[in-house]
Amino acid sequence: MTEWLRVRLNALPTPLHRRVRRLWLSIVPIIQCSLAAGVAWWVAVVVFGHPQPFFAPIAAVISLGLSLGKRWRRSAELVSGVVIGILVGDLLISVIGSGTWQIIVVVALAMTIAVFIDDGPLIPMQAASSAVLVATLLPPGGVGGFHRAIDALIGGLIGILIGALVPVNPAHRARRDAAGLLATMRDASRRLASGLREMDEAEVFAALASARGTQEAINTMRSDMRGGKEVSAISPLYWTSRERLQRISATADPIDNAVRNFRIIARRALGMTQRGEALDPAIIDILDDIGEAFEVLRAMMIAKPGEEPDQADAARVLRSVARKAKPELVAHSSLSETAVMAELRSLLIDMLMISGLRRSSAAATLR
Repeated sequence: MTEWLRVRLNALPTPLHRRVRRLWLSIVPIIQCSLAAGVAWWVAVVVFGHPQPFFAPIAAVISLGLSLGKRWRRSAELVSGVVIGILVGDLLISVIGSGTWQIIVVVALAMTIAVFIDDGPLIPMQAASSAVLVATLLPPGGVGGFHRAIDALIGGLIGILIGALVPVNPAHRARRDAAGLLATMRDASRRLASGLREMDEAEVFAALASARGTQEAINTMRSDMRGGKEVSAISPLYWTSRERLQRISATADPIDNAVRNFRIIARRALGMTQRGEALDPAIIDILDDIGEAFEVLRAMMIAKPGEEPDQADAARVLRSVARKAKPELVAHSSLSETAVMAELRSLLIDMLMISGLRRSSAAATLR
């Protein structure tokens, strides 16, 4: 997004800003689905001569979707479900005929077989819908069901092909998601430090609530990271990005763990504030420093290759914070304060791993 567009977007009211940004980020997947639907219809009609192959464009759109992840799996589930439904429906209806109870039997058997074969959510639904189609509209033993299965295969393959030839930048969404989470943790850390200094229970609770509200963003980040790796494997345009995607994806677990550790810190801090128990100012200063370190990690995540800050810059900042988190600070402290320091040190290990260190190296930094 250009700087001019970003400025204009930021000037919009928050609800409209969120919707326009969501649309902007979905433009390429929308284009992919549109192209795939049209091409799949054309191939089914012109190349295979199928009359009204409505399921070819439907299959193409379902196999792509707006999500980057599991496109291969969606295509496989789609085709498998259609084949199961058609085979079961065709075989049974030719024997038991059509009617209410026949539909019940056909759908139950098709879904049972689909669930037995695989635990994917799409296979049973497609098996059921295909079985219903055979039981109600398509004559058993005819070519309609066979054409439907071919159309599903055409749509799935065209969807994958369009995804490879008109790809989403596989690193963009993953970097954006991770940077957004790190920005949330930056703000929450600063807010927690401020609340602890002022002994402001509402401020401390707000920091905890902010960290608790990140689970959906974490799930989205993981999905986009998996999707980015899939795009880099499928699309020749991004084969050179595989190593970079691997590095970005390696931050998923440390980011998730860092958020979880922060929640624990915030819960303990909230309990201390509610009891009127003040935290050592030196530990609060470390929390402030952690907020700044989250900002460096955020900037590292959105920096392009060769730009600063890089992983080494982020690790250097985090090492300076880690040096302040000495066990001696809580040598004569309460159990609550000692527990907060222990979680802070664990959080710093997670953050060092986000910057590219192995767990053993990150733990050695705090030893």
